[in-house]
Amino acid sequence: MTSARPEIDAAGLIHGETGAQNLIGWTTDVGQPDGRARLYLDVDARHSNRHGVLHGGIQAMLLDSACGYTGSLHLNRQEMPQMMSLSFTTQFLAPCGQGRVTAIGRVTGGGKRTLFIEGELWDEAKRLVATGTGVYRTVAPAK
Repeated sequence: MTSARPEIDAAGLIHGETGAQNLIGWTTDVGQPDGRARLYLDVDARHSNRHGVLHGGIQAMLLDSACGYTGSLHLNRQEMPQMMSLSFTTQFLAPCGQGRVTAIGRVTGGGKRTLFIEGELWDEAKRLVATGTGVYRTVAPAK
């Protein structure tokens, strides 16, 4: 993440904030009233592994990012402090083909600087395809 609060459009969406977001092509939604970030990716052949399904590394990246943004929203929705993953574990539950996927985070515990956050990745058919759990900590903005 950059050192400043990300640019958020009127719909609560963040586009192209990081190199990874630009490379993979997801959109980050931080405008939902429940305070849970959502990442949307329209999966196509560029995102597939050699089995023709969404690559597990991309699934983990989406979950990790959704959790980090959710932590930022949880701590301070206005400033959105930067978060860093201290640990992250992914469970792959079902193959995911092409179409829109949604990663969503949920804070499950923690304090003022360190949070425990879960993530879920859903496919277009509303099928849970992966989950993740992580520990996140705030970091000072880059100078």
